[in-house]
Amino acid sequence: MAYTARGCSLVFLFIILWLLVKAEIDVCKRGNVTVKPSHVISSGSAVSILCSLMPTQGCSRSSSSNRLILYKHNRTIHIQHGLSLNFQVPGLPLGTTLFVCKLACSSSSEVRICGAEIYVGVVPEQPQNISCIQKGEHGTVTCTWDRGRDNHLPTVYTLEFHGPKNLTWQKECKDRSCGHLDLGLNLTPESLESNYTAKVTASNSLGSSSSFPSTFTFLDIVRPLPPWDIEMQFLNASMRRYSLHWKNEGLVLVNRLKYRSNNNTSWHMVNVPHANGSYSLDDLKPYTEYEFQISSKLHLYKGSWSDWSESLRIETPEEEPVGMLDVWYTQQHVHGNGQQISLFWKNLSISEARGKILHYQVTLQEVAAGKDVQQNTTRLTYWTWCIPRPGNWTVTVSAVNSKGSSQPTRINVTDLCQAEFLAPGRVSAHSEGVDNLVVVTWEPPRRAASVREYVVEWQELHPGVSTQPPLNWLRIPSYNVPVSISENIKPYTCYKIRVHALSGDQAGCSSIQVDTKHKAPLSGPYINAVIEEKGQVSVSWSKIPIHEQMGCILHYRIYWKEMDSESQPGLCEIPYRASLNSHPINSLKPRVAYVLWMTALTAAGESPKGNEREFYLQGKANWNAFVAPSICIAVIMVGIFSSRSFRKKVFVLLSALRPQWCSREIPDPANSTWAKKYPIEEKMQLPLERLLTAGHTPEEPETLVINEVIHRVATDFRHPHCSNWTERGQGIQGHHTSEEDKAPLRVLTAEMKQLGDLYKVLRGKGPDSKPGNSVSPLMVLPVEYLPTHEGYLPSNIDYLPSHETTAPEPPEELHTQHIALSVFPSSSLQPINFSCSERLTLDQLKMGCGSLML
Repeated sequence: MAYTARGCSLVFLFIILWLLVKAEIDVCKRGNVTVKPSHVISSGSAVSILCSLMPTQGCSRSSSSNRLILYKHNRTIHIQHGLSLNFQVPGLPLGTTLFVCKLACSSSSEVRICGAEIYVGVVPEQPQNISCIQKGEHGTVTCTWDRGRDNHLPTVYTLEFHGPKNLTWQKECKDRSCGHLDLGLNLTPESLESNYTAKVTASNSLGSSSSFPSTFTFLDIVRPLPPWDIEMQFLNASMRRYSLHWKNEGLVLVNRLKYRSNNNTSWHMVNVPHANGSYSLDDLKPYTEYEFQISSKLHLYKGSWSDWSESLRIETPEEEPVGMLDVWYTQQHVHGNGQQISLFWKNLSISEARGKILHYQVTLQEVAAGKDVQQNTTRLTYWTWCIPRPGNWTVTVSAVNSKGSSQPTRINVTDLCQAEFLAPGRVSAHSEGVDNLVVVTWEPPRRAASVREYVVEWQELHPGVSTQPPLNWLRIPSYNVPVSISENIKPYTCYKIRVHALSGDQAGCSSIQVDTKHKAPLSGPYINAVIEEKGQVSVSWSKIPIHEQMGCILHYRIYWKEMDSESQPGLCEIPYRASLNSHPINSLKPRVAYVLWMTALTAAGESPKGNEREFYLQGKANWNAFVAPSICIAVIMVGIFSSRSFRKKVFVLLSALRPQWCSREIPDPANSTWAKKYPIEEKMQLPLERLLTAGHTPEEPETLVINEVIHRVATDFRHPHCSNWTERGQGIQGHHTSEEDKAPLRVLTAEMKQLGDLYKVLRGKGPDSKPGNSVSPLMVLPVEYLPTHEGYLPSNIDYLPSHETTAPEPPEELHTQHIALSVFPSSSLQPINFSCSERLTLDQLKMGCGSLML
């Protein structure tokens, strides 16, 4: 089996060699290329290239048809006709250059004849800086050197090493980039002062060069291995003392140590003059990560240091915190007499915390009461609580780790802006063209001598957001003005900066809003609702998102325009306030449809308009527009009515316009025809007990009863007093006259109608009237004064002749008098007594629309 495999390998090798020889023969079977003086030349030398064709490899029997072309790196450099080509090439570059000769016939493509490579280089430079090192006691010697510049030719490097007792070691390296060689030789410490010599020779086709011999001792060559197994031990007796341990090789006499904290870039170096493999440290900080490295050497003054060991990273133990927290607070008034106190504090530095802070202890105490009101533990760097507004309060805050707590920071809670005389003046802020830097300046208050320090606080302005951004502050000595702030400062963000001046238990403040960069907001406010209330319109909106404000908002603008109107919109500009989200508008007309929208402005410009909101104002008109005209009209009317003649005309006009039933004049009985024919000579007393006692229901009409009677002559009616006139009731179906009513009357026969006038007596019968109820005789009226069809039934008497033919006046034609229906309710006529003279005039009888008055 083994013989078979060996035979196959030999056959395979023979085939490869045959293919290579055949390829070489095939490549140059038409001719050859000769290079003179050599294929390897030094830089700057010229070379002659000869290309020749075989006698039978030309294009035809005529040699002039053969065209030979010489290429240099695929670029034509020479053309010649014939069987050969000869060309000299000067100034070849360093390295390898390929020349190819080709034959071109008139009727065919180019055919390769042969080619040649020319190597251009220099003589090797002398090797420099020879060093030999043996790593560790059991290592081997390795020598290194500097080759110098590249000679661009294959180079052989030979290392010769000579030692005591005529010992010589030699080794070669045929790589032109070779710069080191391992001799495979281990040196033993038989004599630390023994000398060793090393020499390097470099050679190529153009020549060779050798280095100067370098001499070394055993201590120069042998370099110990780095220390290992490094560890840190903490001494219980003292938490600030640490012991570092490691292991060395046996020949090591001295060590060196370097260490640094994780946040430091520079190393702290320590020499360890002994080789016992330990070292004590007492300057390490607690709760700090350190990195340690160690190296070693065989002699205190001679030899070389070993490489640095692998790093040991370790964290020192915790200790009780030192220092005090920087605490600040804000106040906010709440319901009633309460106030909300928000405490903020900064984290301790690593050197102050000296461990992992587990939590913070907050204590709130009322000084007058002398007892703890609130005690809280929190892992956050802020705390909020509500306390009564009157009172003197003290707050303490301390940090706690696994080893203890820091000294408490104590502050007295006072109104930070109460003392106006301590308020800094002319607070200003500018960005100085830097995105994350703001310079704040101010003028000292009036009592600047009493100011202990200033506190500059700043916070992103995020109104209406439930989670407010963190508060930042900086304590400044009273003499350090102005101040630059850069912590948590971003462009296109609005900040509220407040400067506090502290003096004992009093403080004053001033504030300003600022941004480092600004541009117009990306969107406008969103109108939530348009509400009409008390004759005006109230517009409420949502604020622009924080990331779209692009700086400090200076103003809001509310625009409105009538629907489908091309006129310019009206606007109202509102100064920005953090708590502002609604505003009234008084300029809208009632019963008009409007479109409203809003924009916001920064120092860079106005935002696009927000959403449009349609609104129809349905309220009353604005009375302010009518107040002035109304006052003018009232003054004019007062002036006009002060004229007596104009007042009379107006009263006449109003009397004519009154309703008929309320404006009809009552005729004077003294002017009647009856009074003229039958004068009354004696005064009569006409007692009226009651005109009307029973009322009528509105649904039932008053029953009218007409009695035809003939009265006596005037003498028959003389009576010392007017008779009582009462109405006890009124019938519904008919009427009934009592005997008392008939007593003073005499019924006229047909013959007696010439002696008297026919009168009609109007009587109303109520629903409760009964037969037999006596009714006093009404006042006797002549026929001319009987009511007509508008209030009473007409008399239907055309003419009644008088029994006296010697009347001084001709008989008057009787005309129907139109008197309105009586509207006096029976309940409004009360019993009245009055004395009557011979005539009853209207100054004694006053009749209105609602009652009868005498």
